[in-house]
Amino acid sequence: MEDSMLRTSKPLLPRPLSISYATVMMLGVVAIALGLSFAWFTGEGQISRIFAQLNLLQQSPPMWLEAPMVAGHYLIFPTVALFLCAVAITRISPQPKPWSRTLVVSVLLILVGRYVTWRSLSTLNFNDPLNGVASTVLFVMEMLGLLVSIIQLLLLLRVRDRHNQADQMQLAVMDKTFLPSVAVFIPTYDEPEFILRRTIIGCQAMDYPNKRIYLLDDTRRPEIKQLAERLGCEYRTRPNNDHAKAGNLNSAIANTDSELIASFDADFVPTRNFLLRTVGFFQDPTVGLVQTPQSFYNPDPIARNLGLEDILTPEEEVFYRQIQPMRDGVGSVVCSGTSFVARRSALETAGGFVTDSLSEDYFTAIRLASKGHKIIYLDEKLSAGLAAENITAHAIQRLRWARGTLQAFFIETNPLTIPGLKFIQRLGHLEGILHWFTSLSRIIFLIAPLFYAFGVIPIRSTPEEIIYFFLPYYFVQITVFSWLNHHSRSALLSDVYSLVLAFPLAVTVVQAMLSPFGTGFKVTPKGTSSQGFRFNWNLAWPLMLMFILTACSIWLNLGECLARGNWIQEVGTAEAANHLRGLGIGWIWSLYNLMMLGTALLVLLDVPRPSPYDWFDLRRVVRLQIGDDSDRIWWGTTTAISEVGATITLTQRGLPQLAPGETRPVQLSISEDLISLRGLLTGASNEGEFPCVTVQFHDVTLLEARKLVELLYCRPGQWQRWNTPGELQSLWILIKTLFRPRILTGDIRVKAMTVAKG
Repeated sequence: MEDSMLRTSKPLLPRPLSISYATVMMLGVVAIALGLSFAWFTGEGQISRIFAQLNLLQQSPPMWLEAPMVAGHYLIFPTVALFLCAVAITRISPQPKPWSRTLVVSVLLILVGRYVTWRSLSTLNFNDPLNGVASTVLFVMEMLGLLVSIIQLLLLLRVRDRHNQADQMQLAVMDKTFLPSVAVFIPTYDEPEFILRRTIIGCQAMDYPNKRIYLLDDTRRPEIKQLAERLGCEYRTRPNNDHAKAGNLNSAIANTDSELIASFDADFVPTRNFLLRTVGFFQDPTVGLVQTPQSFYNPDPIARNLGLEDILTPEEEVFYRQIQPMRDGVGSVVCSGTSFVARRSALETAGGFVTDSLSEDYFTAIRLASKGHKIIYLDEKLSAGLAAENITAHAIQRLRWARGTLQAFFIETNPLTIPGLKFIQRLGHLEGILHWFTSLSRIIFLIAPLFYAFGVIPIRSTPEEIIYFFLPYYFVQITVFSWLNHHSRSALLSDVYSLVLAFPLAVTVVQAMLSPFGTGFKVTPKGTSSQGFRFNWNLAWPLMLMFILTACSIWLNLGECLARGNWIQEVGTAEAANHLRGLGIGWIWSLYNLMMLGTALLVLLDVPRPSPYDWFDLRRVVRLQIGDDSDRIWWGTTTAISEVGATITLTQRGLPQLAPGETRPVQLSISEDLISLRGLLTGASNEGEFPCVTVQFHDVTLLEARKLVELLYCRPGQWQRWNTPGELQSLWILIKTLFRPRILTGDIRVKAMTVAKG
């Protein structure tokens, strides 16, 4: 199944723009940098004199960029004071408020400016060409990352929260004074039938009378047509697969006539109140699209492979908790391709979904905004879908997103140049585009400490300068990082996530800038299963190489530190002492990278997934009748339940024992949800305080399947958020995971997903 789902759609049509100004600029900068480096290495006189002069300037910075001549414990005072202030603010205001967010962001911007000034005028090493090139490359990559951070900080001053507005807007929908017609689109390409069934049922269960459900099958499968007929939804197809998902949606728009269009990916199931909470916004005639966050009813592969499903928040949480609300404040919300509602007339005015990019959703929202339509983000979990089920699928998805976003430079819907957008909107989109280039920075941060083992010092600084200029920014940033993103990700865990795909993302970025339309649309595999551990060697080999090189550099650095330390005690010079300090920075940096690389390699070992069905930690009182004994009734509570079975803790003893392989028929009733199911008792345990049984459902009728899906996926408010661990806790978790990986524990049990109990 997985191989078939990895098929690409028909290649995108040739674009009128084969090269962009961004590509020309990138190639021009690279050519100039290579030319200057070559001239410097070959000893060209003028170039060498320029760099010699720059080196003198770096060695003699302005007086105000020098650390005060005081003892180190006095230099640490600003860091401690700022750290305590940051902690105090986050305690007084546990969730960012306008005043607290503005205060923290202002302090961070000042500290970033101070740090950048020091790095620019005092730390670059131009002693020789090798040191100069290494120092410059590291500095440029660091500034790229800081530029993204600065833009984010500026945008955080404009965060929007739409909860109260949604409360007001839904009143007209609830009292039926505003009920525009809604066409619900479910585009599908080769997804399994059982996934589509739950999505269709979920869409039909939405509390909204004026809707029609359309299944848009781009694989033209007879069994899927029959599924649509059984469930009572409209079935649509087309004679070709031109323009992949965008073409599928545009074809459906042309053959329907509703006022509004809601779209859900084939694996996304809405809660019953999805349309109640979103449709009301369209009372404002300027609103063109309302986007809601993506939630997932299975753990992402990174958390699962590390055995941290109950600890790590899904990777997308930081985007939907922090990035989208701040984009909403400046009018640059990203349409994420599912779980949104759009105004038909707005889409038609904009020419439908954009077809000349892999990211049709992203660019469609840009085109709508350029036409003067508002793009709204409602930060409420009103649907849930399947996260990528293994690290390969995860990589396919992220690489497609990266290439699709960078195609902005080559199409007319470029958010940086398209007419109709304000500067602040373009700034929001610039942050999203630059984000993908930071994968290059992450690789340089892996390579940079290796230079120290060979006598190359890319950062020239004293311990006093690091304490005075770097630590205040670093500790404040670490302290408020999770707070600013609403506790969706710690800085340490964010680094792990960025490292896992750093190398393939960097390659994709370069390829996209040189050949943006070289690949077609790859569908992320869904509904898969696996029986054994699988290691992704294709993604692992560059990380393994860096792990070996980093370990060797630590050994070399430590050896040289010991040798130079003994020598300095006898006849050492100030220059040698400074070199020794540089080596110390190198091996500490390398130790950190080694921990990150080790964790990333564990992520690439996929844990077995024996069943394609997901289980939920949902408590319901159940009534059991085992066998033909109608006089003996058993009562219990579900501890895990899925579409195919349940585990139940009973309230009384005396359960009949099962022989190995034995099953017994059972009738299960959940009176609270009016569900009655037939099944087989496949397991029973009398260990512990209460007996526990396992039931496998069978012969489930359509009506029972509807009730079960609605119970598992459609209850309003059931998709809960939890907070990421703090920085110290994250560090301890990573250390424990490194020394006790999941493959050694042998724990491959399917963990039930936590949901609201109501």
